[in-house]
Amino acid sequence: MSYRRHIAILIACAITISYFDRQTLPVAIAAIQRDIPISNTRFSDMQAAFLLAYAVMYAGGGALIDFLGTRTGFLLIMIWWSLACASHGLATGFGMLMLSRFLLGMGEGGGFPAATKAVSEWFPVAERSSAMGLMNAGTAVGAVIAPPFIAAVLSVATWRWVFFLSGAAGLLWTLWWWKVYRPPAVGQTPGLRAGLLTGFSLLTRKDVYGLVGAKFLSDAAWYFYLFWLPKYLYDARHFDVKQVGYYAWIPYAASGIGCLVGGWFSGWLIQRGHSLNFARKMALGCSAALMPWIVLVTHLPVSIAIVLFSIAFFGQQSWSTLVMVLPADLFPGAVVGSVAGLVGFGGAMGGLVFGLIAGYLLDHGFGYSTVFAAVATFHVAAFCLILLTVRKVEKEII
Repeated sequence: MSYRRHIAILIACAITISYFDRQTLPVAIAAIQRDIPISNTRFSDMQAAFLLAYAVMYAGGGALIDFLGTRTGFLLIMIWWSLACASHGLATGFGMLMLSRFLLGMGEGGGFPAATKAVSEWFPVAERSSAMGLMNAGTAVGAVIAPPFIAAVLSVATWRWVFFLSGAAGLLWTLWWWKVYRPPAVGQTPGLRAGLLTGFSLLTRKDVYGLVGAKFLSDAAWYFYLFWLPKYLYDARHFDVKQVGYYAWIPYAASGIGCLVGGWFSGWLIQRGHSLNFARKMALGCSAALMPWIVLVTHLPVSIAIVLFSIAFFGQQSWSTLVMVLPADLFPGAVVGSVAGLVGFGGAMGGLVFGLIAGYLLDHGFGYSTVFAAVATFHVAAFCLILLTVRKVEKEII
């Protein structure tokens, strides 16, 4: 195995652990409620606490990675979020669970900026999107394996062990990371102009605003799918728990394929002689074109609805892979983490804002048809925003 592929697999495992950690509370919530009373409102509050911390620290974590370097920065971030996840198992009341969820969001906010920076350090342009696709596929792996694994743990132990084991997995990963990962240029320091690009000066750039806005729109749809798919199947399709477990993994599996295909397709276009600008935008456009079909989901039989969800999950994660790699395509390595952090901040805030809007609409009689009609437009609007603000995808020379 080549060293670069080893790096890609290593980071994919970190992302897998991240998405597994996010599923611990939702999957184990029924067992937790036997010890700690948690209403639906309090459950929503914990998700909001995670997303708020995640959004803020996505930006802060990116700057931290740029300051500390990828090797040390990713190590500290993983240790933080692993201990935060394990701390759920020590909770004796709602307040402690809420705090643990907030701390988990803080730690995980640095994961994707670190992954993006590692890609920019080790992978050439033609291989970068494929590597990011492999890493981003970890989101699907984590989401798919969490329900059966957590159910197995709950069958033989208390819910606290779900969090202890998940935290232990993250700490074991840090040993692997510290042993394997080395930056390609040890001791390299940012140039003067690169340093000036950091911090608030990034907010003056049109391309940064474009990427942040596009991520805000597209992740508003993605977090809606993540948080509301099971509830939609319960409420609108009258599924029971067994049916949800049987069907709900299928769109997540499709999302993993989307990660790999989107990254591969863009890299294939480059290898066929197309420019980086064409390759990235063509792949983004194709991904966005898959999303409006979700508007039909409430009007068709449930089997077709699952297919439509799978198409949407595929398109979303193909899109996400490409948007995640754009900071590495556009900006000097010294600020890639910071830019990726700002972009991720936009995405998390999109999920937080639209989640509140969706809940309001559904509670006030608008129905799922209205909400799906809205999310069907978000990726197309995001693609148009990228076309307007990122005129040409090419690395800035410093």
